[in-house]
Amino acid sequence: MGDKATRIEALQQAIGGEVLLEGWLYNRRSSGKIEFLQVRDGSGTVQCVAVKSELPEEIFARCAAVTQESAVRVRGTVREDKRSPSGVELTLKELEVVSESRDYPITPKEHGPDFLLNHRHLWIRSPRQHAVLRIRHTLVQACRDFLDRDGFILADAPIFTPAACEGTTTLFETDYFGEKAYLTQSGQLYNEATAMAFGKSYCFGPTFRAEKSKTRRHLIEFWMVEPEVAYAKLDDVMQLIERFLEYAVGRVLESRRPELTLLGRDVAALERVKAPFPRLSYDDAVKILKEKGQPFEDGNDFGGTDETILTEGFDRPFFVHRFPAAVKAFYMKRDPQDERLSLSCDLLAPEGYGEIVGGGEREESLERLEARIAEHQLPMTAFEWYLDLRRYGTVPHAGFGMGIERTLTWICGLEHVRETIPFPRLLHRMHP
Repeated sequence: MGDKATRIEALQQAIGGEVLLEGWLYNRRSSGKIEFLQVRDGSGTVQCVAVKSELPEEIFARCAAVTQESAVRVRGTVREDKRSPSGVELTLKELEVVSESRDYPITPKEHGPDFLLNHRHLWIRSPRQHAVLRIRHTLVQACRDFLDRDGFILADAPIFTPAACEGTTTLFETDYFGEKAYLTQSGQLYNEATAMAFGKSYCFGPTFRAEKSKTRRHLIEFWMVEPEVAYAKLDDVMQLIERFLEYAVGRVLESRRPELTLLGRDVAALERVKAPFPRLSYDDAVKILKEKGQPFEDGNDFGGTDETILTEGFDRPFFVHRFPAAVKAFYMKRDPQDERLSLSCDLLAPEGYGEIVGGGEREESLERLEARIAEHQLPMTAFEWYLDLRRYGTVPHAGFGMGIERTLTWICGLEHVRETIPFPRLLHRMHP
């Protein structure tokens, strides 16, 4: 077959014409004299109808024998079909089997999560996973577009780092030509350097946490977008988070409603994501937990169950701010009104999903930052470059980090974060 292939997503513009499709057979059913071939090409799925009386015997026999996930090239005429999810179907004229697939393991039936994760390289071909990953694409694109249009400069942070950012207990250590190095937990510290150079900067990349957790909210490797702003305070960064998330969710609603519908997502819940978001102090959040009978020790960080309980009273994302300094990173600025507290905030997604954004003001004082590094028993020499930012033109500054996968889990209404990344890295799972 010659000619350039048409993408399935563009078939609406080709009604009445003849097209060539290049893709894979998703499914096939037969009525004896008619074969119904579901063909996918990555942009969508369309039904191709092969009528025995209208085709050469060889081509119809090929249609009747083609197997699931065989690679195919199909030629036919595009017809409008309002009953079809794509709005069209193809009257098949020619079929070429490019490569045959035998005994495809993921058949159109129920499979357990372990089986599907073992076959993740094939599972991502399924409609549900396809929808999630298309929404992920749009979310990532929206994040970049918002920051680019808002004057931020993309300045990605390194993956190998000489020291901890978020605490020493969740570090992946590796050998860097005879030196100890660690996989990054966050681009935070490097963002502060680029923000001092450009005023507004962000990084976007993978981060790694060696947490021995099996909860539905945790991945070992995940992606974060992390903006940082010079001359910004805590309130400034909370307002930035509001605008940022409202825009990103709006883009998903605008571009991915069919995918959200396929997932069974209640889009009304997403339509309520409008700034300003409610704000709770940490102390007020603790009161809510205790009123609801949740055993919680004041001064601790919130666990997953605590966050789930807190979300029960909200129909949109909300902030919890001014956490105890003891549960936040060494670089977080203390509240001048109460030294026990930090100028920090977490944004919690409703419907039980919990934290999706963490941010706050950074300590700009050289002396106080040196004291915090010593308190946390971190190696001062590894942070000399970071301390230089306080020696040479220090200013108040603030920023946040948003986990793409947790945010996507909430947007899609999923039960587990593992479906939000093409190849999840979980505790005791590194394959495929």
